[in-house]
Amino acid sequence: MLIAAKTAPALEHPHSFDPTYGFRLAELLQVQAPEEPPDFSSFWQATYEEARQIPLAIQQRDIASPHADHALFEVEFTSWDGVRIGGWITVPRTISRDAGGWVVGHGYGGREAASFDLPPPSAPAIFPCARGFHRSIHPKIPNQSGEHVLYGINSRETYVHRGCAADLWCAASVLIELFPDAALNLRYFGGSFGGGIGALALPWDQRFRKAFLDIPSFGNHPLRVQLPCVGRGESVRQHYQTHPEIMEVLRYFDAAIAARHIQIPIFVAAALFDPAVPPPGQFAVYNALAGPKELYVRSAAHFASIFSEPEGRELSSLLARWFSSERS
Repeated sequence: MLIAAKTAPALEHPHSFDPTYGFRLAELLQVQAPEEPPDFSSFWQATYEEARQIPLAIQQRDIASPHADHALFEVEFTSWDGVRIGGWITVPRTISRDAGGWVVGHGYGGREAASFDLPPPSAPAIFPCARGFHRSIHPKIPNQSGEHVLYGINSRETYVHRGCAADLWCAASVLIELFPDAALNLRYFGGSFGGGIGALALPWDQRFRKAFLDIPSFGNHPLRVQLPCVGRGESVRQHYQTHPEIMEVLRYFDAAIAARHIQIPIFVAAALFDPAVPPPGQFAVYNALAGPKELYVRSAAHFASIFSEPEGRELSSLLARWFSSERS
């Protein structure tokens, strides 16, 4: 279901390419996911099952909260390949038993703090830093996004995005271990990098009930490597030009292919104009979703413009109603 559609901004921009890539909305809604590897599902299911066996070794500390209605904790836990993941947990002072919980991804710049502006229902939320970033700094994994996106890319076994998906599964396990009622209505919320990694993670973890993927990345890699951008996809595109064999690895980390396997209700916000995450890749994720889905079309993303504020308010209102409605 298409919730809202806008017009791409006719603005001057400092890029040597058109951030609409010549696609209009009708054409974006036709972008398909590429063919998936025969063992795509078995690869990810095995990864998920292995990740669920990891001893979490949770550590948490109560810290001062800037929000009167929420307690705030720092948390660390063990994830894939023994990497320690750091983040935060926010806990409402008053929680209804059926409020559930949130796992919240972040963009490719990492995150420096928790957020207190999630849609209702208000519930415990975990904000993990993906491996390599901020509180999950690692001696081997780059903390610069242009290098991070290429780390381990020569093999599907070692590619960093495999571990990043596992970080979300382990974060969900941490939240549920600390707040068991979170399992009653567990939700995912992530944008850009967090939208793409969320799409990779969600099909295999039946604990999640609903999710929001905002301007999701990593959709349709064969198309993405043809499109210049100012986001981390440009690092992959340039690397692909001299190492085309990486496409065999990227096929296993395509958010649009993964979306075919997602059965839970998903709300997607995708942009018509985006210099960092090419819109055709974003729409490929939405178009491929197998279960109930909603779409909000942004006029622009990853771009400072007058369009973002009113659309942000409208989207927040829509998400509040969507997440508060029938809990599946």
